[in-house]
Amino acid sequence: MVRKSEQMNLNRKEQYITLEGKTYSAADIARLSASVTTQTPPMLAELYTFLTAWFDDSPTMRVHTSGSTGTPKELIVRKEQMMQSARLTCEVFKLAKGDTALLCMPLRYIAGKMMVVRALVGELNLIVRTPSGHPLADVKEKIRFAAMVPLQVYNTLDTPKELKRLRRIDTLIIGGGPVTTQAWHKICQLPGEVYSTYGMTETLSHVALCRLNSDTSDSLTYHPLPGVKFSISPDHTLVIEAPLICDEALTTNDVATLAPEGGFLILGRRDNTINSGGIKLQPEILEAWLQFVLPMPFVFTSVPHERLGEAVVLLVEGILEIEKIRVLVEANMPKHYRCGKYIIPVRQIPLTGNGKIDRVACRELARSMFRTNVQES
Repeated sequence: MVRKSEQMNLNRKEQYITLEGKTYSAADIARLSASVTTQTPPMLAELYTFLTAWFDDSPTMRVHTSGSTGTPKELIVRKEQMMQSARLTCEVFKLAKGDTALLCMPLRYIAGKMMVVRALVGELNLIVRTPSGHPLADVKEKIRFAAMVPLQVYNTLDTPKELKRLRRIDTLIIGGGPVTTQAWHKICQLPGEVYSTYGMTETLSHVALCRLNSDTSDSLTYHPLPGVKFSISPDHTLVIEAPLICDEALTTNDVATLAPEGGFLILGRRDNTINSGGIKLQPEILEAWLQFVLPMPFVFTSVPHERLGEAVVLLVEGILEIEKIRVLVEANMPKHYRCGKYIIPVRQIPLTGNGKIDRVACRELARSMFRTNVQES
């Protein structure tokens, strides 16, 4: 049964947190926070710090963007708006009092913070695990609701013991980046509901969802949460109107196109666009063409080029035979998108702290390696 807002706890003075089945009041959290020592697990210490700030008299909190596309920013957000975001999530996924929710995301980012707020508002039982690439490694409880980044999902899908636990999760949301085609095929075999989410720090987590494993899913179109509307700016970027969460309409840097019934498709980020010889290329689209072809992590980026302005570079992770990679690239991309001239093997694709591709670091890495490691066709 859907929990309506009047059935949720939206009064911070009356809220409590349930951790691993044990309930704590604001006073309990204050005592736990004061008793933190070097022996306290860091994740719990961070959780107590966050909850202490949540229960204080201030109506606002400080949050930080991930920095996946630029310099991380500090934002001041209202706790009331965080609770409204949590309420929407609990309503949409029909979360009920006592349901288990897994916190396995860093608390320094909005995704982790909002899992805690959902537990407070929806009176959920929060199962806490230190963020890692294998979030279900020691989770014995049946999880009703969980949020992960793509890398965590990939690792779990490839680990039989953890996959068995993943199959017991009723609802899983995946944020922080697109899901590869290989993973999507595996996700389609999961019995629970799995969604890709769209959102950002400024929208206090997700404002749109894309069902990944249903008969009607196209794995591309995102649909808005109740009360959220989308439009397209003159620069072809997505505009978000979410009155309960954002005071004003938010114009994003995501190049998008609208779909029927208020949905949208993301084509890529405007600040990722590569202008090569006057042709504008979106690296996210280039990556989509190859995500089912290249078995290793990879990313498209660019370097300055005297004639073209910018040259497209493909970073591939690991020690590889570049000529074989080039053949795969040329054979599996439309002619006008082929970008197999500059291919650089790297030890690791740069990621941010919450698992997103660090586009800025990728560009810097490509430029630092360009002179000595580019292999030309």
